[in-house]
Amino acid sequence: MSFKDYTQRVNQHLDGYLSSTGSLTEAMRYSVLSGGKRFRPILTYAVANTFGTDLDLVDSSACAVELIHAYSLIHDDLPAMDDDDMRHNQPACHKKFGEAQAILAGDGLQALAFEILTNDDGLSTQVRIDLLQSLTHSAFKMAEGQSIDLSVVSKIIDIKTLKNMHRKKTGSLLSCSVRLGALVSSQCLTEDHEILNGFAQDIGLAYQVQDDVLDVLTPEGLLGKNQYSDVDKNKPTYPALLGLDKATKTYQQLYQQAFKKLEKLSVDANELRNLTEQLQSRKF
Repeated sequence: MSFKDYTQRVNQHLDGYLSSTGSLTEAMRYSVLSGGKRFRPILTYAVANTFGTDLDLVDSSACAVELIHAYSLIHDDLPAMDDDDMRHNQPACHKKFGEAQAILAGDGLQALAFEILTNDDGLSTQVRIDLLQSLTHSAFKMAEGQSIDLSVVSKIIDIKTLKNMHRKKTGSLLSCSVRLGALVSSQCLTEDHEILNGFAQDIGLAYQVQDDVLDVLTPEGLLGKNQYSDVDKNKPTYPALLGLDKATKTYQQLYQQAFKKLEKLSVDANELRNLTEQLQSRKF
């Protein structure tokens, strides 16, 4: 399947899960269905498809990881957090519905993600437990990374601290996307799980370093949010600590490491290579 097919597939299922009426669902639908790159569910689908897994077994994981991501963005945009007014080229959830409703929308999306995984009768009980453990662990690490991020505004930190923050805030959920696809795949060997874990850590950190660079280079209309948002808030970033050229080389090297890890999988990883190439060449 193409990555466009994966996007259409997850969007269709997300629309179904958010079909109830009410003001809370309206805010949730607004944030989830208004746009987004869907890289996380695409990763989940691509990993599972690499091992020949029936995609009907993957839909709940793909939707769950995207719902957690959407909840994190709603809360991330709040005035008490990053205080961003725009998301996906439209007003952020709290600007459209108010802060209280935005907080509740994020809470609702997080709960819905876990409910979807719990109720997937197509998966064995043990697989569902494994998926829930992975997603809850990653969601906590993401929150921990956000906490670190808020604590270092206007402070001088070293690259080790910045890397730790990014691995948690952004890398944890991207890594989880890969793990979920592996966990639902019965043909994924123990060695493959280990290789994919390393691959996921590389692209997870690369993605955030790349985001730091794109925040400087990409116009607002393409970026989907305010340009220089991190710089304006005096937040530590890779370009700020290393300079733009070295930051660019850093994420490019991480992607190259990821490519090398894929060569060691027990199956043909061509689809994952293509996806990684798309991530590497993205402009927003």
